Amino acid sequence: MSFQSSLRLSTLAAGLLLAVASHAQPVFDQPASVFKGTVVSRGENVVPGSHAEVIGRGFVPGQQVSLVRGETVLNAQPLSVDAEGNFKTQLQIPADAVPGTHPVVVRASQPAAATVLKLRVSPQLPLSGQERFASQSNKLVQGLYQSAYSAASNAVFVTSAVGRPPVTQSQLLKVDPGSLKVVKAITPAQVPDAKGGSVFAVYGVGVDDANGNVWVTNTRQDSVAVYRQSDLSLVHQFPVGTVPHARDVVVDAKRGKVFASATGEDHLSVFDAKTFKALAPITLASGVDDGKFTPMSLVLDEASGKLFTVSIGTPEAAVIDVASGKIDKVIDLGNSISASGVAYDPQQNHLYVASQGTDNLLIVDVASGKVLHDVAVGAGALNVAFDAKTGLAYVTSRGAGTVTVVDRSGKVVGNLDGGTFPNHVRADGKGNVFAVNKSRGTDDAKGDRITRIALRQP
Repeated sequence: MSFQSSLRLSTLAAGLLLAVASHAQPVFDQPASVFKGTVVSRGENVVPGSHAEVIGRGFVPGQQVSLVRGETVLNAQPLSVDAEGNFKTQLQIPADAVPGTHPVVVRASQPAAATVLKLRVSPQLPLSGQERFASQSNKLVQGLYQSAYSAASNAVFVTSAVGRPPVTQSQLLKVDPGSLKVVKAITPAQVPDAKGGSVFAVYGVGVDDANGNVWVTNTRQDSVAVYRQSDLSLVHQFPVGTVPHARDVVVDAKRGKVFASATGEDHLSVFDAKTFKALAPITLASGVDDGKFTPMSLVLDEASGKLFTVSIGTPEAAVIDVASGKIDKVIDLGNSISASGVAYDPQQNHLYVASQGTDNLLIVDVASGKVLHDVAVGAGALNVAFDAKTGLAYVTSRGAGTVTVVDRSGKVVGNLDGGTFPNHVRADGKGNVFAVNKSRGTDDAKGDRITRIALRQP
């Protein structure tokens, strides 16, 4: 090649580079001056190999959006933000995705902006061990929440509430533990001066066999109430605002005290079981810097006089001496996000904690405060009950739709079909547990059911 030819090619190449450079997007292009974009993922059970719906709100109309995990762009073509500043897409979750919370960078251009989506991928446990368990189920009423077994009445008391405020549909049920049929049902009274005909809807439930009562939480009215076990007649309705966002309630019949968790606050409300007088509340101080111990479920070991609760706001559990109302210790749970359910094994002095945000069951040694086992159980692990007769823990996972049975060593010995939205599980001390679930609507055959589960005898 002649010098002239080389010169012409060099000149041409330089011109092409100059042309590309003049049209290339600058690295620091125009940023969004005010950006309020938020992104959420939806899906009841996002597991490896499934899809997650990703929804963006508050973006700039016309922006182009890419979803990036690590170095990989997850959407083949950029997503266009509509005129209202929104976008929506179905994101394929790879079959080899590791369960956990994954940071997905949501990258927008024209103008440039970014945010991070915390995408949770839950473990997927196949159903197993059905042959080891006997179960019986019955459909009750819509909106089941919790249950509690009374040995004195030989009855299961079940709460139900439907929808968001104003809640007008709610019932307290007395159920036969053998047939699972409703023996008695009442609708709570209307809230005085409330708009929309709201009733004192019932959610949490605990039994007081010493006084023949059943206590319930009126979560929407920030209150609690007491009914008679025999006929469900109202004994005492506490005023609105008595217990902020009351969730669980347990009764220490031996010492005559009642405890209710004020979810959203940092304390337990305490009452005299006979006089209904409010006693000094128990404040729960978090060991996390700037953290707030926000109590959820409660479980009482009446024999030792210890009460246990877990925090939905921090990865912690608390051990409380009920006689003195003092905190014995606060336990760091480690791998726990949005802890909700708690159960206790008195023989081993072990605590069982179900966490919604990490889809797991933690088995904790109370004496040392150490987590002994971290067991993956399924999406939205919500509540747990421990059956002392068999040494098994039962976990209801709302997203996965399962009741997972775990032994003391942390081994899953059964993963049972829990129907639609398993919500709560409670042991009766005789080898049975009662699980209740919610429904997608009145025509949902797998929802609004109570199920009695027991280990089959060899």
